[in-house]
Amino acid sequence: MPYVMLIVEPRGQRAARNADEAQQAYDEMVAYGADLQSRGLLRAAESLRPDQHGVRVAIADGRTQLRDGPFAEAKEMIGGFFLIDAADMDEAVTIAARCPAARWATVEVRECAPCNA
Repeated sequence: MPYVMLIVEPRGQRAARNADEAQQAYDEMVAYGADLQSRGLLRAAESLRPDQHGVRVAIADGRTQLRDGPFAEAKEMIGGFFLIDAADMDEAVTIAARCPAARWATVEVRECAPCNA
């Protein structure tokens, strides 16, 4: 069953790291993803650029509205995701608890399902 693990991190956290800390975090996350891949649990994974590089899109009264980041109302941002296969929520949570990002961010686990479910 597919689950998404969202890495929800404090805004500005990445910029606050020195080069060694950034490289260590990166290396740990790459190793974690490689382990999931080798165990057949990983469907996809990506790191996301900070929210100041994002755009929010909405349609109101038939008109497209764009809002450039950063999104000041947000204290956190989605820094990346893992799409995994797990037997159930308990297994997905166990996998998430091993994610290195859980030490500096929050790992939100959500089951994938049709939008009408």
